[in-house]
Amino acid sequence: MTSRESDESTEARWPSALALLVATALYLALPNQLVPGPPWVGYVVPALELAALFSLFVLSPHRISSESGTRRRVSMALIALISAANAIALGFLVHQLITVSGVTGRSLLYSALNIWATNVIVFALWYWELDGGGPPARLRQGSSRRDFAFVQMTDPEVATPNWRPHFVDYMYLSFTNASAFSPTDTMPLSRRAKLLMMLQSIISLMTLLLVAARAVNILK
Repeated sequence: MTSRESDESTEARWPSALALLVATALYLALPNQLVPGPPWVGYVVPALELAALFSLFVLSPHRISSESGTRRRVSMALIALISAANAIALGFLVHQLITVSGVTGRSLLYSALNIWATNVIVFALWYWELDGGGPPARLRQGSSRRDFAFVQMTDPEVATPNWRPHFVDYMYLSFTNASAFSPTDTMPLSRRAKLLMMLQSIISLMTLLLVAARAVNILK
């Protein structure tokens, strides 16, 4: 197999693994007030994330077209765990904003930025994992029905031959959607893609407009 053929039949896992490590670090940096239960609970979620990530990366450093369903389910369960943890942290942050007095603006601002950044990473992982059935399905059938239309797919003149999106492309999609609260140059095609982008925009609006705005007022 040539290097070119190998590149087209696999996809490196390390960019998504790096994003997961950053999300884990952001969760560890959250104040104890945003983590439910006793302080030690704040280390359980990162430990589970690292254990699942280590097993995935060591056993399969590349996504391949023949990837087993078990590995993909583990990957999606890991993303769901991070999503749930970040949603709970946002809920606690909004609760503190509304009911707790004496909360410093600096603490609220740092926590809001932390949750927003994790939100970008989480939805980048969801987009990457779900578009067209996930990386294995996209590697098997490059022209299969897709959930997102990237510019390179709709305008071949600006794309290199055999172009297909990688994790970084989905990270850019997630960042722009979280910043602009709407699609930019990549359009959602399926209903689940539209619902995911709408959910991400709602979380970003809650985090940036409600929490961050309140924090700036406290700082004043």
